[in-house]
Amino acid sequence: MVLFALLCIPALAVGQTVPVDSVKADSLRIKQQQVKPPVEDFSRQFDVGDLFNLIFHPNGRKDSVKKKPSGITIIPNVASNPSIGSQIGIKAVAGRKLGADPKTLMSVAATSASITTKGIIYFYINHNVFTNANHWNLQGSLVAAKTVTPDFGYGIGQANNGSTEDQALANAERKGYVFHSIFFNFREKIYKEIKPNLFVGAGVSFDIRRSIEDRISTTDLTPYNIYADRYGFDRGNYSANGLLFNVQYTTRDNLNRAYKGFYVDAGVRLNQSWMGSSKNAMVFTTDLRKYFSLSKRNPEHVVALWNWGSYLATGALPYLELPGSGKDPAFRSARGYTVGYFKGTQYNYSEVEYRFPLLRNKFISGVTFFNLQTANDAAGTKLFEKWQPGYGGGLRVLFNKATRTNLCLDYAWGRYGSRGFFLGLNEAF
Repeated sequence: MVLFALLCIPALAVGQTVPVDSVKADSLRIKQQQVKPPVEDFSRQFDVGDLFNLIFHPNGRKDSVKKKPSGITIIPNVASNPSIGSQIGIKAVAGRKLGADPKTLMSVAATSASITTKGIIYFYINHNVFTNANHWNLQGSLVAAKTVTPDFGYGIGQANNGSTEDQALANAERKGYVFHSIFFNFREKIYKEIKPNLFVGAGVSFDIRRSIEDRISTTDLTPYNIYADRYGFDRGNYSANGLLFNVQYTTRDNLNRAYKGFYVDAGVRLNQSWMGSSKNAMVFTTDLRKYFSLSKRNPEHVVALWNWGSYLATGALPYLELPGSGKDPAFRSARGYTVGYFKGTQYNYSEVEYRFPLLRNKFISGVTFFNLQTANDAAGTKLFEKWQPGYGGGLRVLFNKATRTNLCLDYAWGRYGSRGFFLGLNEAF
C-alpha cells in the first residue's frame, strides 16, 4: 500500500463559520493524454521541503521530488480569524492509489477535530476516491459541529423604502448579528467519466441545523427572524436535505495551481420533504474558471478568471443556507467579507486574479485580485442591479514544487469597513 503525506492548512476566509481544509469537492482531474506534456523542471525551484533539508540536513543529498511518500500524516490544525477566534486541533490525512492502471489518480481522505476561542467545536471526515482507471469517483463528507455564525442581513446592502420589516431584513447598514447552533452534514456524490475530461455525477446532501440561538439581540425584528417567519421556517431548527446532479468538464493542467486550462461545473440540487427537508426547493449552480499563462519562459505569470453563481428556481431555502458570500463549495470566494455577508435567493460572484513569481527559484510568489458580487433582495432589488467590490493582494510560499502546492497569505478589503487576513493552502480557485 502506497500512502503519501499531505500537509494541509485550513482554507479559512475571514468570517468563515466552520474550518475548511477539506479534500476539495472539485478535485476531478483530466485523464493523461497519449501525448505526454513537457516535464516541469523542478531543479530550479525551491520549496519548503528544500528549506527543511537545508536547515536540518545541510550536508545531505539534494532533495528529489521523486522520493517515495511516507504514509499517514498527523499534524496540528491551527488558524485564526475574527469570526472563529483562535483555533487549535489535530488533523490526519492520507492517500492511496487504488488499481494497477497507471492513469489511476490518488484516492485521499482526511479527518480533523478542533476547538476555537469563540466556542466552535468541529469534527469532519472527508474522502475523494478514484477507482481503477478513474472510471468512478466517489466524493463525500461527514460533519458534526457546534458553530457560531455571523449574519449581516438579506440582500446586497441596498437601502429601500419598504415596510419596517423589509428595511430590517435588508439591513443596509450591515449591522452584525451572531447565531449559535448545532450543525450536521452528510454529503456523498458519485461521478462517472463518460468522455475524456467530461464527468456526470449524482448524490445526496443532508444539512441539519438544531438549537439555533441569537444570544445578543434584544429585539425580535432581526433579519433571521423576519425571513424565517415570512417563509415558514422554524426559528430554532431546520433541515435542507436533497438530491444532487452535476456535470463537470475540466482541462486544467493542475488543480492546485493551474497555469492554463478551463473548468466548468453545472449542477442542480433538489431539496425534498420526503427526505426530511423543511421545505422543497430547486437550486441551480454554475462554476466557471479560465486560466491564461502570459509567458512560456515563466508560466507562473497567470491571469485567472472565476465566476460562481447559485440561483433558487422554486421553493424556499432556510436563511443560513441561502447562496452568498463565501458559500462556494470550498468557502474561498468573496475575500474581504465574512461568509454570508451578502446573500439572496439569486447570487453571482466574479473574480480576476494575477499571479506572478517574486523570486527566481519560485519559493515566493505574489498575487493581486479584484472581485464583484451581486444578489437580489426581498424589496425588489434584482440580480446584477447592485454590485459590491472586494480587492487585495498576498504572498505565496511554495510548499511542494512537485504538486504546485502553495501556502497562501492574503489581505483583502471590502466595503462597510470589512477587511481581514486570509490563510489557506492552494489557490482560492
